[in-house]
Amino acid sequence: MRLADFILRDMEGILANWEAFAATRLPAAASMAPLELRDHAQQILEAVAADLSASQSREEQSAKSMGLAPAPFPARETAAQTHAVLRARSGYDIKQLASEYRALRASVLSMWMDACLPGEPSLQDVIRFNEAIDQALAESIGHFSRQVDQARNLLLGMLSHDMRTPLHTVQMTAAYLGQLNAGSEVSTASGRLIRSGAQLQALLDDLVDFNRTNLGLGINIVRSPGDLAAICAHQLEQLRVGYPESLLELSVVGDCEGAWDGKRIQQLLGNLVVNAIYYGEPDGAVRVALLGGETEVRIAVSNSGPAIDTETLGQIFEPLKRGTPNEQHPGLGLGLYIVREIAKGHGGTAEAHSDDRETVFTVLLPRIKQPQENWNSGGAASRRP
Repeated sequence: MRLADFILRDMEGILANWEAFAATRLPAAASMAPLELRDHAQQILEAVAADLSASQSREEQSAKSMGLAPAPFPARETAAQTHAVLRARSGYDIKQLASEYRALRASVLSMWMDACLPGEPSLQDVIRFNEAIDQALAESIGHFSRQVDQARNLLLGMLSHDMRTPLHTVQMTAAYLGQLNAGSEVSTASGRLIRSGAQLQALLDDLVDFNRTNLGLGINIVRSPGDLAAICAHQLEQLRVGYPESLLELSVVGDCEGAWDGKRIQQLLGNLVVNAIYYGEPDGAVRVALLGGETEVRIAVSNSGPAIDTETLGQIFEPLKRGTPNEQHPGLGLGLYIVREIAKGHGGTAEAHSDDRETVFTVLLPRIKQPQENWNSGGAASRRP
């Protein structure tokens, strides 16, 4: 018996096995009805049977093995893709989704081979069936991943939006308490609130920017003429208020005039300096050096401390990567990633060097005297948000 005929003939038995296996995918399946457990399984099997019955060239076979087979008919989603979306909404994880297809493959082949006895099953049918299941699995996993990414990005967007108002209230209240001159205890508490609020604001800004880059929007860069030295000096003054025990030094050599996104440069410098404070020697200075060249301006932030190992250094600008765990560091592992994206948005680069003497983060920014366009870190023209 050909496999396509067997699938259509014994559809109910195959679906019963699918349902029984799906019910073991806990905790998501605990509250699911039989119809939900069988979700789109019949349509997936019918598509597999139709595929087995269709002629196929070598090129089509190769494309299918890589998950590139075209849909048999024009539709917004295949049954496997819709199944993946509904499984994601039901709380399945990607391993549980994949396990359904593994179980389906084993169940169908075992039942079909028993039905073929005493004859021999068709080897070509086995090959074609595995290709069809792999194609359905590729469609499901791809759609599942996109669904999870979309949900995560939506959550990050909502979280960052809803946190801004209460955080602003905390910051304003802390500043008000600091101006009351109500004694040293109130001033100390106010200072702690101001520093914590600044840290939360930095985390929130990094989350917003990370979410934008994940959505392919890049980081908005809105240039205007300015002195990079003055921009950096202003940012260091703000950081000294938040980190009064840290020694922050600034040296400037050469012309630093150009067209920059001042707020983004301050964010970049803030991330680099705070990173140096937390990972450098407790009593050591954090040194910020600006060097204005003919075509570019270099920003170098250095600190003394243990050398960063080669493996960590090679991925230090990647998102969600951090150096040696530091309980006092409130970061999410996004700060240096944002530094790189801001540098890219300015058409520049970010690099890191570390040895036993010091660790140096260097940002090179091409000098643009008159901005013609504003750009995002993805390389596309951008307007002010």
